This record gives sequence, structure tokens and C-alpha cells, in this order.
Amino acid sequence: MLTRPNPNPDPVIADEAPTGPTLTDYDYSMLICYLRLLDTESEGADWREVAQIVLKVDPDRHYVSAKKIYDSHIARAHWMAEQGYRQLRGYSSDAN
Repeated sequence: MLTRPNPNPDPVIADEAPTGPTLTDYDYSMLICYLRLLDTESEGADWREVAQIVLKVDPDRHYVSAKKIYDSHIARAHWMAEQGYRQLRGYSSDAN
């Protein structure tokens, strides 16, 4: 069984989420954020507010980069919900 990083409620956010067909350590650390992104999207939250709160980027000061960060992370969150979750089988956050 593989050992991966634990989901982190306050992760360091990359400028762009992964795009490959396999889960990365970054994806594992971002699981909580991905769920928060999907949840806020389903509630109709404004992406700018979500970017500021969940992804910690200020769209008023950095509109282009905030939109890029949000778009890549919401796309990865959708990928996780539609396909990536299948790769979580066999996952363990314990080194035991």
C-alpha cells in the first residue's frame, strides 16, 4: 500500500493544478480544497470569493492569475470527482 501525503486543510496552493491522468502528491494534499471548490460551485458562489477564501489569491489585485489558478483547480476538482477518485483505492495516509 502506498503512503501519500495527508489531505491538508491549509495547503500551499500552486499556480496551476496538475493535469495528468494520475493522482499526484499535490492532489492528495489538495483533497479538502477540491471538495470545497466543488461544494462552493454547487452553491453558486462567485469564483472571485472562492479564489480569495479557498485558494488564497486576491482577484482584485491579481485578476488574471487568480482566474487561472481557480480555473485549473476547479477543473482538477471535477476530474477528481469524475475519474481520479478511482485511484484512491489502496491509498493509505499511514506509514504502518
